[in-house]
Amino acid sequence: QVQLVESGGGLVQAGGSLRLSCAASGRSFYVISWFRQAPGAEREFVVGITNGGSTDFADSVKGRFTISRDNDKNTAYLRMNSLKPEDTAVYYCAARRGPMSRSRNGYDYWGRGTQVTVSS
Repeated sequence: QVQLVESGGGLVQAGGSLRLSCAASGRSFYVISWFRQAPGAEREFVVGITNGGSTDFADSVKGRFTISRDNDKNTAYLRMNSLKPEDTAVYYCAARRGPMSRSRNGYDYWGRGTQVTVSS
């Protein structure tokens, strides 16, 4: 059965760092991406990575966040540096078989999310 499980969320002060993990099971995916959803906001694309290591970053996190992938473990990682209060959101892992996409309706599989809270 296909599952995506996020971990690593928590509370951190502004300027701090966190690393999120997305463990996939059931099959391999060409693209694994991270989305986030702040209170009262729509879910937005953060970053995605292909099986070959190509990446796509949202402008809001470019230069602060990095993504990596261990295909042997079928796991993707999101390193978040220089965190800001506006990064506070539930972060979701998503996966798809097709090419890179920033559209949330382009993803077939989703994790349940992990809360990231950045205090001032």
